[in-house]
Amino acid sequence: MPERSESDSRKLLRRLRDTLAVPGAGQDRLDQITHLIADSMGTEVCSIYLFRDPETLELCATEGLKKEAVHKTRMKLGEGLVGRVARNGQPVNTADAPAEKGFRYMPETGEELYSSFLGVPIQRVGEKLGVLVVQSKTARQFSEDDIYALDVVAMVLAEMTELGAFTSDEGGMRALHKQPVMLRGTSGQEGAAEGRVWLHEPRVVITNPVADDPLTEIDRIRDAVGQLRVSVDDLLSAESLDKDQKAVLEAYRMFAHSRGWLRRMEEDIMRGLSAEAAVEKEQSATRNRLEQVPDAYLRERLSDLDDLSNRLLRILTGQGRDTGAEMPENPVLVARNIGPAELLDYGRKLKGVVLDEGSVGSHAAVVARALAIPLVINTDRITAEALNGDAILVDGDQGIVHLRPEETVARAFRDKIAMQAKAQERYASLRGLPATATCGTTVALHMNAGLMADLPSLEGSGAEGVGLFRTELQFLVRSKMPRAPNWPSFTPA
Repeated sequence: MPERSESDSRKLLRRLRDTLAVPGAGQDRLDQITHLIADSMGTEVCSIYLFRDPETLELCATEGLKKEAVHKTRMKLGEGLVGRVARNGQPVNTADAPAEKGFRYMPETGEELYSSFLGVPIQRVGEKLGVLVVQSKTARQFSEDDIYALDVVAMVLAEMTELGAFTSDEGGMRALHKQPVMLRGTSGQEGAAEGRVWLHEPRVVITNPVADDPLTEIDRIRDAVGQLRVSVDDLLSAESLDKDQKAVLEAYRMFAHSRGWLRRMEEDIMRGLSAEAAVEKEQSATRNRLEQVPDAYLRERLSDLDDLSNRLLRILTGQGRDTGAEMPENPVLVARNIGPAELLDYGRKLKGVVLDEGSVGSHAAVVARALAIPLVINTDRITAEALNGDAILVDGDQGIVHLRPEETVARAFRDKIAMQAKAQERYASLRGLPATATCGTTVALHMNAGLMADLPSLEGSGAEGVGLFRTELQFLVRSKMPRAPNWPSFTPA
């Protein structure tokens, strides 16, 4: 890699950082950035397209195209070359854009004058935010260095959106984590709850995506990776690990000791990124590659990669899982996934649980049922949307979550909770009556159980005892063999 390319990349990032440091409205910053990128890359056009909803992209800033098209030109996900970049999460590079399959002619922009096209996704660890495009009149196949430079800039733009650098009431990008969001998932446990978000693993926020001294950053990344490797090796040496736990940690160690992983992050740093930004860029790039792999086992390794990358980011930033924040009143736990033992640690103080992943038959779902708290799984992006303390409504009946809901939605939801409370009062009035059929036959009603957390529900349910006791749960929530005194007594069916 030529030294000139490294210097050009660092120079572009430094100019970008200086531009972002100047106070200004979100739209003004976007306009300045498009001018800066076009000037630095020697192109007549630079445009930024942002998602207005999960299926629609909007031209939000441009240098070179018609200004009147800004905030008016829109396209669906997958439509045209820009939509293709957004859908696939991969760059599109062509010297003859009009001849490219899927090209969409947009006369209001004046882009028919420009032959060459290079578009890269603006994304942050799987969260797609938009597309960054450069175009030129001359037929030009952009080089690998050009693609890399634009990709790095797009990554920095994605990081800065997390910090609200482009928010604006007039155009620009809407403030992240401020708008009402409705997420559809799958019901894991029925019920409804209103509360405040409590993140099981708060996201790491990167405030310094651009670095001036690459050698210092390389020392930081090497030291952090060294600490990470030691921590994984220490975990593997624990005698209490079972076969499956060792297999997971062996995958962690394979990633942590990969020389290619460290080398790619060092190359990103030499291009101008900070150590933290290099980790996240590599995480996003590897995630994109694995998501395209048809092998289900390899795709499942995404969770290993994400966890390892987050561990490395916490070492670099010092942002541990315990951030010092106090759990809010009426907490609703939000996590990518969670094990039964961790969920039991929270206990009945939780009002609800919302997970990105999970399954109806998972042991976390069993614990949620034992605790009688609503559970919604497979929301896909709740951890990317939510912040600690956000208002949240959990509809475990429908598998729907309202994050930062509007007041009209919240009022309707409270009415639903009130109706459910009245229904529970009616059920309570029947609880003590014998289960006698119209024919006169009386049957005994017993409940399913498997955890100490189930026992408080015994009296409230009106059951006469435990009919099915799930002994496997006693092993899943402990790292050692459970002892008989810890097992709850129950009445056989």
